[in-house]
Amino acid sequence: MAEVKLEDIVSLAKRRGFIFPGSEVYGGLSGTWDYGPLGVELKKNIMNLWWKMFVDDADDMLGVDAAILMNKKVWEASGHTATFTDPLVECSNCHGRFRADKLDDPNKCPSCGKTGTFGEARAFNMMFKTNVGPVDDEASVSYLRPETAQGIFTNFKNVVDTFYPDVPFGIAQQGKAFRNEISPRDFVFRSREFEQMEIEYFVHPDHWQPLFEEWVKRIHLWCDALGLPADKVHELEVPDEDRAHYSKRTIDFEYDFPIGREELLGLAYRTDFDLQNIQRASGKNMEYRPKDGSAPFVPHVIEPSFGVERALMAVLSAAYTEDKVNGEKRIFLKLPAHLAPVKVAVLPLVKNKPELVEKARDVYQVLKKEFGNVMWVDTGNIGKNYRKMDEIGVPYCVTVDFDTLEGDTADTVTVRHRDTTQQERVKISELSHTLL
Repeated sequence: MAEVKLEDIVSLAKRRGFIFPGSEVYGGLSGTWDYGPLGVELKKNIMNLWWKMFVDDADDMLGVDAAILMNKKVWEASGHTATFTDPLVECSNCHGRFRADKLDDPNKCPSCGKTGTFGEARAFNMMFKTNVGPVDDEASVSYLRPETAQGIFTNFKNVVDTFYPDVPFGIAQQGKAFRNEISPRDFVFRSREFEQMEIEYFVHPDHWQPLFEEWVKRIHLWCDALGLPADKVHELEVPDEDRAHYSKRTIDFEYDFPIGREELLGLAYRTDFDLQNIQRASGKNMEYRPKDGSAPFVPHVIEPSFGVERALMAVLSAAYTEDKVNGEKRIFLKLPAHLAPVKVAVLPLVKNKPELVEKARDVYQVLKKEFGNVMWVDTGNIGKNYRKMDEIGVPYCVTVDFDTLEGDTADTVTVRHRDTTQQERVKISELSHTLL
């Protein structure tokens, strides 16, 4: 199989209704993307899988859904208003603005090609600033959250007071985050509006190391569940000088994207940085009191942080496949069945035979009740329809044909497997079991 290129993924995503450029009818808005019918389903499946693996299937995890708008003191205490910045340079020739640390050549403008046109880099805060209420003044200032983590930390005491979980325990959250990126790039990899899936795992300060290693294992299981090849997932131990100021240990999990090896997700040991900040800034006690009566302590935190869009981009990159069928090139998405946006497609062989179409509709209704997102396809010839279903990653196509209606093969259908294109005859009564 040829190496997957980013333009292959972008083309398929738009052509088949996964992802569209944001506000495209009005000329677009840089760094924003809209998810079409298939993209919505794929994103939802990824997020639901994450919640199942890390929350529903765990005994030590609770969920929250905090507000996007928060008191500005949250971001002052966390350091975001002072330090959440990127280095910005501007070209004096074309006035293009770029992240200084992402330039291939720090002396050459990637837009106009001129050299020596950049001045000194300046700090650019990436938070979107807004005002809450009718008065536009300093007292009404708030920000669109740049991460979901602080919503978890600010609810730590609420969760402990209402549920009193044993340490270690985690609080999980999924939701939108916003960053005013200087130069969003590489499709959905770096955008201004995105979704995060984050966990703050609260631990006793003496026990963080073995629990950190356990999280490394959990993350690899997650990558396996996404269908990512193990040899394309890499651990980067982040050195002291490159770690965030709050972290004593960080591992970046990188993936071999079509754009190169880039960060897929991160795992950080944040110590008690955040809870101590809240305790100082709010005056509220953030100590945890063990049930056995031992000394209270401010918990330390292990944070696995996942980006939905980067996971989705990795899934599409891993699944994108080209082969040849009967001498013709075929493009298909080899998605894990549990992530596929459409689980099954039902195809009547022809649409001008009412009894055949009616039978196919009956099969469709049964499968839709069983599997949820099942597609009805009755346009074009059967071969073209198979190729379309392959391209959007449908694991199985069920064809209702003339043999379904009569003779020894009555009440049977043809099941075609996406990855191999092989077909088998299956009784309608056994379809659900066959397709599981």
